[in-house]
Amino acid sequence: MPFFPRIDPSDGSSLAAVQGHAPGDVQRRLDAAEAAFTAWRRSPMDERTALLRAVAGRLRDGADAYARLMAEEMGKPVSEGRAEVAKCAWLCDWAAEEGPALLLDRPADVGPDARAFTSYRPLGTVLGVMPWNYPFWQVFRYVVPALLAGNAALLKHAPNVPGCALAIETVLRDAGAPAGLFQALLIEVHALPGVLGHRAVRAATLTGSTRAGRSFASEAGRLLRPTVLELGGSDAYLVLEDADIPAAAGVCATSRLLNGGQSCIAAKRMIVVDAVHDAFVEAFVAAMAARVHGHPLDDATQLGPMARADLRDAVADQVDTTVAAGAGVALGGRRPDRPGFWYPATVLVDVPHDARTATEEVFGPAASVFRVRDERAGIALANAGELGLGAAVFTADLARGERIAREELEAGSCFVNTFVKSDPRLPFGGIADSGYGRELGPEGMRQFTNVKTVWVQGA
Repeated sequence: MPFFPRIDPSDGSSLAAVQGHAPGDVQRRLDAAEAAFTAWRRSPMDERTALLRAVAGRLRDGADAYARLMAEEMGKPVSEGRAEVAKCAWLCDWAAEEGPALLLDRPADVGPDARAFTSYRPLGTVLGVMPWNYPFWQVFRYVVPALLAGNAALLKHAPNVPGCALAIETVLRDAGAPAGLFQALLIEVHALPGVLGHRAVRAATLTGSTRAGRSFASEAGRLLRPTVLELGGSDAYLVLEDADIPAAAGVCATSRLLNGGQSCIAAKRMIVVDAVHDAFVEAFVAAMAARVHGHPLDDATQLGPMARADLRDAVADQVDTTVAAGAGVALGGRRPDRPGFWYPATVLVDVPHDARTATEEVFGPAASVFRVRDERAGIALANAGELGLGAAVFTADLARGERIAREELEAGSCFVNTFVKSDPRLPFGGIADSGYGRELGPEGMRQFTNVKTVWVQGA
């Protein structure tokens, strides 16, 4: 039976470990999910929306406790944790209000002697393999549309946030979810193929690294399980010569340091045209340095520790290697000598285009700034590489910015004059090595459904 240790990122101390599920427990939970789906798929839509609204209320009532739990397990500042819980509640409310219409049958005109329509029917149980960086939001992104469409859901969460996994299970249960409809599986990675292959599991989603996505998709493909993959990102933020430099620098710093820089859609590569490069660097360094670095349980903290020692060490190694390759350090860049998994806000300049922080995802509070000749060169650099999750462009000419975002930047989400974010109302996902499929928005609402054609002759 697995045990999941919990380490406080602020000082490296051990918290109470959580006991995992033995194989027999897993089998019982899979059987319970199958039974729950059989009933839930026939439940009226009013019952499903009532559940989501009740979940939203439970989340808001427990926001302080859930924020503290995230701070203890993965180091998220409590102010950000509360915001994450609020966003989950917003998703529940939005889906309850708008989702039913998105799942209605869609008629098609097939002539006078027949009637045809598209129907969105549930698939079964949806398995989610979720990361630690947004331990509530990432889960609700797939669970809410899955349940509203009539599916059941299972969660295999990251091993360092077992408390969050169990807390979410409790939220759903206490809100009135039928037994077995949503369950956490506290299992190790090697147990996933058995779960994925169970007859109850009909679809799956994973958020994580590109490497993890390839492995998971390979197994899912063998089993013919449809999947959604939201993988890594190395988001490029293109700053043009007519941008509001102080505003752009502030937005870039906010995006780079949100969640300690541990976000797939955080700004990672600041690509700045030569005419405003030096002014941007000065403003960006100031904005990065101004973030309050402190204990995650302190309400004033804006930048806490990283989630794990190995993650902190990986970022430090990427920075050190890039500096050795010729980059300059404008801020930070040194691992502090203190307990816990701390790393400072860091800005690298004159970064070689083949250096590690240019070609790899940097999952921590380190930013790279690149100088380019003009818009054309900036777009080319932004699109370099195989990751395509998000991107942004900063310019005073909104038509120019919209053209670049719509037609030039190769990513699943492209923003003008603000940072990339997920929103319940809009689809979210990547292209190329950043994955496929969509969460959220109308597309995400229908993602885990059987898009069924029904034709009635003689109608």
